[in-house]
Amino acid sequence: MLTERLELRPFTAELCAIAAGDRVAFARATGVEVAADWPPEHLDADALQWCAGKLREQPVAAEWLLHYVVLRPGEGRAAPLVIGTAGYKGPPDATGTVEIGYSVVPAHQRRGYASEAVRGLIARAFAEATVRRVVAETYPELAPSLGVMAKNGLVYAGPGGEPRVVRYEVTRARWEERGAEETGR
Repeated sequence: MLTERLELRPFTAELCAIAAGDRVAFARATGVEVAADWPPEHLDADALQWCAGKLREQPVAAEWLLHYVVLRPGEGRAAPLVIGTAGYKGPPDATGTVEIGYSVVPAHQRRGYASEAVRGLIARAFAEATVRRVVAETYPELAPSLGVMAKNGLVYAGPGGEPRVVRYEVTRARWEERGAEETGR
């Protein structure tokens, strides 16, 4: 999946096995340079093990799981660079809901990359006719994460699935309305 500056590439079960532990091995396996401060926050062994298990169960579901975020060449960079992760927690459920998550390494935060990745995830999700709503969860004190959600039209939807976590959402209708507003239609 391509955005203005990024490419979101799906993880494989094999990449999940090496992503958190060895930055050099991950770079070798992906063929892309990896940021020196890899891995991003929340990309831990448990998350990668969960993702690898899902990929082994349903390899065709890779597009609906974790992606590594590649900053494409440009702005003084000659080579692509892995700077984070973004993806879905699985395909749309029976209600047409899909949950997203994202994280960018500290050295590349506050440059709009998370917002751009999330915009790409939402657009890709709504390209599927069955998707009615995209949700994301975070801690209420994580102002940058709340900002990413707000920039992409997600609004507060109540408590999340874990203690202290809050949930935000954007419906298909709201997403399409935002698109019309942005293009002046």
